[in-house]
Amino acid sequence: MKKHDVEGLVQQFLQQKLTLALAESCTCGLAAAQMAAATGVSEVLLGSVVTYHTDAKQKLLGVKKETLATYSAESQQTTNEMALGLHRHLPAADVCVAVTGLCGAGASATPDKPEGTTFVTILLDGHAHEYRVQLTGDADSLRQQAAAFIYEKLSELLKRRKDAAVAAQPSSVRSKAAATAHPGD
Repeated sequence: MKKHDVEGLVQQFLQQKLTLALAESCTCGLAAAQMAAATGVSEVLLGSVVTYHTDAKQKLLGVKKETLATYSAESQQTTNEMALGLHRHLPAADVCVAVTGLCGAGASATPDKPEGTTFVTILLDGHAHEYRVQLTGDADSLRQQAAAFIYEKLSELLKRRKDAAVAAQPSSVRSKAAATAHPGD
């Protein structure tokens, strides 16, 4: 993702007065690191925890051993528990994102879950938004694509959230806001 895209994402967070926390596995902290240069990020990003190994997922985020044994470390179930664990530890975070996936050959790869399969869970406004995407390329490319995918989904969710807030306003407020946004149209 280009720097200006990350800048725009951080601006969306700032405009909506939201904070962000990340739990990263396959991206190894890349999603947080790429946001670091964005203007205003210190007001948005509460933190990121890298839980690459299953022990870290269990001890830092409370992912259940049974979940890991049944579904693997690279699964939607694990990603959901990572996001919930992150929210338990950082309840001030308005948005919690967890990501895990197969950025290299691994024991949990199957024909139904090949290398490049990535899972993302975004907790926002009391809802878990779950995503599964199949990425292609080498390990570095997969991490870059996974981070970009997170930014894309966050941006989409924040836009929908903003649009819903505008739609919920009385029509007189919406009309005035539209006139101010597009003077002379």
